[in-house]
Amino acid sequence: MTKVFLILHVLAAILAVGPVAVAASMFPKVLRDALAEPGAAAPVTTLRTLHRICRVYAGVGFAVVAFGFATASSMGVLNSPWLVTSIALTFVAAVVLMVLVLPRQEAALDAVSAGAGGGAGAGEGAASEEGAASAGAAVAVDARASARLAMFTGVFNLLWATVTILMIVRPGSTTGG
Repeated sequence: MTKVFLILHVLAAILAVGPVAVAASMFPKVLRDALAEPGAAAPVTTLRTLHRICRVYAGVGFAVVAFGFATASSMGVLNSPWLVTSIALTFVAAVVLMVLVLPRQEAALDAVSAGAGGGAGAGEGAASEEGAASAGAAVAVDARASARLAMFTGVFNLLWATVTILMIVRPGSTTGG
């Protein structure tokens, strides 16, 4: 059963974290394009798609954690330092995504959507309006906001790269890694 859990864990990581990492990394560049062309619909549509990918696949990412715990439990390594460190870094990555990346994407999307005539009702709904309103109060959408968003996305991606390395190398492991 361990191999099945491991396969599911790795597949979930590739299919859930990969799209978030790529879409979140593309968002700041497309945001700069949208800011350079106020009123243009194409960059706003792309931003909306990238944000939706990040939101949806962030939710799917919980499968990575579930299968990870199942794998670790069946391997008997739940107390291993490399795994505890990986779990902590995964938690930090999730917080970075949920607190620093997604709300800023949403606020930026709402700001450029208003400029393109799309408004918040053009596809994101009332729930995202509330989240963006609270995030938008603290985030001015300009080139600096795009740079900060790129920085937070880079931190998210570095955390996941570190977790991946720990999962492969497993320093101090006695399980034959």
